[in-house]
Amino acid sequence: MILTGIADEAGDHIDAQIAATKKLGWQHIEARFVKVDGFEKGSIHEIAEEAFDLAARALEDAGIQVCSIGSTIGNWAHSITDPFEITESEIDRCIQRMHRLGAHIVRYMSYSVLEDGKENDLEEQHFEQRITRCREIIRRFEQEGITPVHENCMNYGGMSISHAIKMQEEIPGMRWVFDTGNPVFNPDRSKPRPYPRQDAWDFYQALKPYIDHVHIKDGNWNEAQSECTFTMPGEGQGEVQRILSDLSANGYEGFISIEPHVATVFHDTSKPDDDPEEKAREQFESYVEYGRKLSAMVSQCA
Repeated sequence: MILTGIADEAGDHIDAQIAATKKLGWQHIEARFVKVDGFEKGSIHEIAEEAFDLAARALEDAGIQVCSIGSTIGNWAHSITDPFEITESEIDRCIQRMHRLGAHIVRYMSYSVLEDGKENDLEEQHFEQRITRCREIIRRFEQEGITPVHENCMNYGGMSISHAIKMQEEIPGMRWVFDTGNPVFNPDRSKPRPYPRQDAWDFYQALKPYIDHVHIKDGNWNEAQSECTFTMPGEGQGEVQRILSDLSANGYEGFISIEPHVATVFHDTSKPDDDPEEKAREQFESYVEYGRKLSAMVSQCA
């Protein structure tokens, strides 16, 4: 198992991402969002060409490799009803930049869950259209020598185990990035409302034959408050140690990528930045601590 991390969780700026990776003694990052001087933070495959070039050169100069791209392709911010041309443009830019970075794995999703104004799932989820698009996403990356992996996140394939397996049956060659923490807070939409949360171990077992990449986050679901408190690895309901032990026992040799969410919840923009410098320091240090704890857990599996 090779340890890496979604580096924007250590800091927005490429310098912070490189520094955290070096402090952990790791050789790779999983690139998702990045900021360089003179430009706004953005997706590694969507930022301006000049910004991307600066980020790529910084990584090259530091001797840090990019193992994978956490793309926004088909993610929870994209609707299946949006024109496919949006996805096609993202794929084209992503492929070009992955070749420059030498990255061989890309995360994608199967578009957001369609809901009404009261957060009820619509009966019509355009399943066939999702399958058609996912097949094309997979085809385009694979013909470039890149492995596309679908994440069990806030998208159609992450709605429940049965939704994921339904997709797998339609696309037998489909590969996955399994995130240990996503089932902790994602509703099991195969059950009646009010939805229970998913079970991390059961979801992992269902996808195990198809997993090529792993994200590690952990947390505890508070039913009364309807929210997840993210924790250090092994301290929550994500079955992290159990899953790591099983991966090791089955000879998994791929990447294990941390996505802590401890000091910063990536999707949460509701909290004010009272002290940006303190927040950045806390974010950096918690990322490094998280990585060290995970490294110790992986060592126990050897």
